[in-house]
Amino acid sequence: MFKHYFLLISLVCCGLAHAGAQKEEQLSSAVQTSMQRSINDGQSARLVFANPNDGEAWLAAMSARLAKRIPDEFIRRTLLTAIHYEASRAGLDPQLVLGLIHVESGFNRYAFSVVGARGLMQVMPFWQRSIGSSGHNLFDMNTNLRYGCTILRHYLNIENGDYFRALGRYNGSLGRAEYPNLVYGAWKNYYAYAGGDTKLAEK
Repeated sequence: MFKHYFLLISLVCCGLAHAGAQKEEQLSSAVQTSMQRSINDGQSARLVFANPNDGEAWLAAMSARLAKRIPDEFIRRTLLTAIHYEASRAGLDPQLVLGLIHVESGFNRYAFSVVGARGLMQVMPFWQRSIGSSGHNLFDMNTNLRYGCTILRHYLNIENGDYFRALGRYNGSLGRAEYPNLVYGAWKNYYAYAGGDTKLAEK
């Protein structure tokens, strides 16, 4: 999935916000409409595994890995369910999204960067204007994940499935390896999972 130029590195998570360098862009009306539809979909988060037992196994495995970061089990499982749902409905690997959150916010839903990026996936407020609403709370867990996964899907579409370049766009460092390597390292070192397959949530 990833190109050979990804380097597998060890990662020390420092909770730094990286996505604040994202570039605001002019969206075509078709893309804007599609992204707005995704943002405003009111479905509630749920596990979307083809086999419910596989879903519980995934939830238990990921919950154990996040126990030190998020001590409360209910909050941990609620967050993981939301991550899996939003990643799946956007056609993203939930493990990749976990790696991105690890790098962007260290799983701090109230993370706030010096340039205004907010929440788990460090979403820039200009996205509210272009695909959402000023009334959306980017510190809300579900809202932030919905925005972040929709934005990453958009960048992946632009880059024809090239994760290296899509992550570069998410970080605002297109063409440089540092940020994609950080996310890839977090994904593979902390959240790799070889359990049951998932099915995409219905849009």
